[in-house]
Amino acid sequence: MNSKSKTGFIQILRSFGRKFSDLQGLLIAILVLGTVLSILSDNFLTGNNIVNILYQATIVAVVALGQTFVILVGGIDLSVGSLIALSSVLSVGLTVNNGLPPWLGITITLILGIIFGLAHGLAVTKLRMPSLIVTLASLSLASGLAYVYSEGQNIIPVPEVFETIGNAQFFGGQIPVFIPFALVLIIISYITLTKTRFGRQIYAVGGNQMASRLAGIPSNRVIVIAFVISGLSAAVGGLMMTARLQSGSPIIGSGMELTVIAAVVIGGTSLFGGQGNVIGTVLGVLLLTMASNAIVLLSIPPNYDKVFTGLVIAIAAALDIYRQGKNTTNMSRLKRSSSGKEVAKNSNPKTEQNNSNVS
Repeated sequence: MNSKSKTGFIQILRSFGRKFSDLQGLLIAILVLGTVLSILSDNFLTGNNIVNILYQATIVAVVALGQTFVILVGGIDLSVGSLIALSSVLSVGLTVNNGLPPWLGITITLILGIIFGLAHGLAVTKLRMPSLIVTLASLSLASGLAYVYSEGQNIIPVPEVFETIGNAQFFGGQIPVFIPFALVLIIISYITLTKTRFGRQIYAVGGNQMASRLAGIPSNRVIVIAFVISGLSAAVGGLMMTARLQSGSPIIGSGMELTVIAAVVIGGTSLFGGQGNVIGTVLGVLLLTMASNAIVLLSIPPNYDKVFTGLVIAIAAALDIYRQGKNTTNMSRLKRSSSGKEVAKNSNPKTEQNNSNVS
């Protein structure tokens, strides 16, 4: 490698380090947890367990990607867990109960996720309703529809396409298909947020919606698209969960909205919008999945998983509020400093004398 190549590589590493410097604490937490678990359990670092962790993380990661877009624009989507359940029973039931071709049932399910997301976005932008209230209502609505449609029962057997997808693996049966699929979606989301005009608009709207509107950014459209992405990702997550469990269930995805939001917030995406990235979300998902894996490996009662998630959300939210307050304080000091310098400049006798001479 010549000197120019080395210099370019070092610059790339430095740029990457500056861009994701806020994630250093999260990376350290993952490394510490991994080290502790490897000491406490001989099974943690086995190939099968590592693949299992990645496999368990895939569905949460897919749904969390959509949630990241919504939180970046200053919203929140509480409906994703119920949409997963509704997508599950609908995708199976339309074929098993209503006789539709599997591809049509899957297509209708994805369209339904888009419709829910579109409704959320329009309610927030046109009716000026808080996203918390809108999606909380949809949480109840989607959950109720899932129970009504399935009559509270699992729908089986699933169409053959779900069996094929659920059992598909790469590299001689070592890597479930969900892992590379989730990786592709992560890459697409990352490129969308960092390399496209829409991604820049997402951050602009989340940072200051009024200023972005004055700058000519169609903020309402950006917000609607963000919610549509979240609704679609929840529907995809429901299809993945159905393929994994081999049944259409009205209860799968229950409570997943908390896990998803926790992963996004842990990853550094601000609840106030405008700050965060996909890499942080993925690391947040990985940390939570490792914690869930630890509960299994160490034979800890499973209810502690929810306790851990709740504590993590509270801590992450508190840190986010602290960080926002600190940023606001720094901005205020900067403005006062700039104003003071301007006043001093205007009151300088030499400046006044020079101004009079010019006139």
